[in-house]
Parts: sequence; structure tokens; C-alpha cells
Amino acid sequence: MKKLLYLGAVAGLSFGAALAADHDGAAIPNFNPDGETGWTQDRPTSDDFLPHDKSAGPGPVESDPAHPYVPNGAGQSTYRVADLTNPILKPWVIPQMKKANDDVLAGKVPFIARERCWPAGVPAWDIYNRGQPVHIFQAKDQVLLVNELYASTRHVYLNVPHSKNPKLSWYGESVGHYEGDTLVVDTIGLNDRTFVDNYRTPHTDQLHVVERFRMLDGGKTLEVKVQVDDPGAFNMPWTARSTWRRIKAGRLIEDICEPNNDFFFGYEVAPLPHADKPDF
Repeated sequence: MKKLLYLGAVAGLSFGAALAADHDGAAIPNFNPDGETGWTQDRPTSDDFLPHDKSAGPGPVESDPAHPYVPNGAGQSTYRVADLTNPILKPWVIPQMKKANDDVLAGKVPFIARERCWPAGVPAWDIYNRGQPVHIFQAKDQVLLVNELYASTRHVYLNVPHSKNPKLSWYGESVGHYEGDTLVVDTIGLNDRTFVDNYRTPHTDQLHVVERFRMLDGGKTLEVKVQVDDPGAFNMPWTARSTWRRIKAGRLIEDICEPNNDFFFGYEVAPLPHADKPDF
């Protein structure tokens, strides 16, 4: 009940329609002018970053060419096997990812955050789901990013610096600003309990992510360009890209993952999150 009331307050009262100007009166992108605009990823592999142009420099981990990933609806589907030859990976990362690869090749079910009701983290939030819309609510002092899948919510505080020592959390501390038609989001303070993608690529709490949200095609497409830096897990910074399609999503709804904390398919990759005692 608390979640439902909170989402209603966010969607209906605190933010309302997106603003059209910042504090100084400059034009800013209007991601949700009617309060019902959503952005959805409906490509077969929309829970991956777009294929990376290697001429643009280092990119994210992608599918092992020897074991190509086939999503649902595109033939006999498979689970992902990561390409461990990607030069971004630190030596300690590779054995961990190889074990996950070997488990998949042995027929085991891998960990997928959304299927286990776990938070995505950043930048995996940008490719967390397939089909459910993302809602963007803009106010003078912050932007609220809400993935309708399990109400995965991020607060972006505008025109302020990062805290000196932010407390580590699932979605970290995000601060942002507008650069013309682009919302720039800078995130640090992420715990190391998430992966940066759906290939189970780990990171450390040194992770620093910058996202740039911009509308293309006359407002029909939302592009997010991602810059990732983590000297604890990656040999170099790398970039990625994702796109969302504009839809008439209606008002934000509540989408619960596993209300009974049980899972009946024998997946023993990770337990479902649960509270030891009620929180309200």
C-alpha cells in the first residue's frame, strides 16, 4: 500500500507535466508533456545495449560469437554467454564470468536481475526490461526516472554537486543538469551487488556512470548514451548506447514482482529479496 500511495503522489502531484524551461528560462527537453508519455524498448534484444561500433572505442561486453544469444521470439531462445575477450575486463573479472558462462553451457539457469526481483543498478537500469515503459517526471530541482517494471525508481538532483562521501546504494547518487536538448546524469556511490549488463559483468564500488538522455526523430525516440568508468573492474573507460520508443503509456501503474517470496521453477541462482519483518 505504501508503494501504491507513493507512486500516486509522484505521478499526480509532486511533478505533474514536464517543465519547458530551467531556472534561467532556457529551453529544456520535455520528456513527458502530458503526464502519460512513456518510453519503451521493444527490440528483440532491447535488454542489451545496441551493437557497439568498435571504431568508437571500447564498448560493453557482448555475446560470445561461438554461442550467439537468441532472445525469445527469434527462434530457439538461449541464455547469454559472454565474450570474455573484451579488452575492458580486468583479470579478476574473467574467471568469475567464465564460471557463469560454464553454468549456462551446462544447462543451468543464470542470474537475471529482473527475473529474480533484484534492482538493476546503473547502467543496467537502461536495459532492465523489455516492453514496460519508462516514465520521466521533471521538476525544477530534480528528475524522477521510473521504470514501470517493479517501479525501479531513480532520483536525479539537478544543478548540485555530489556528496563528499555518498552512502553506497543500489542506484547510487545521481546528480544532473541540462546541456541544451540533453539531460546529463552523473552517478556514483553504487554498491557492488549489481551487474552492469545482462551478461553478468561485475563492477566495484568505484563505478562512475554518466548518461546522456536526448530525444531524436522529432521526439519519437529517446536515446541514452552511457559512459562507464570503474578502475577496479575495467582496464579502461567504455561507452554504450540504448534507445527507447515513445508511446502513450497512460498513468504510472504499480507492477509487483513476487508478492509471496516463493519461486516455483527451481531457479537456485539467487534468492528472491524479502523482508524479515513488515516495513509498515
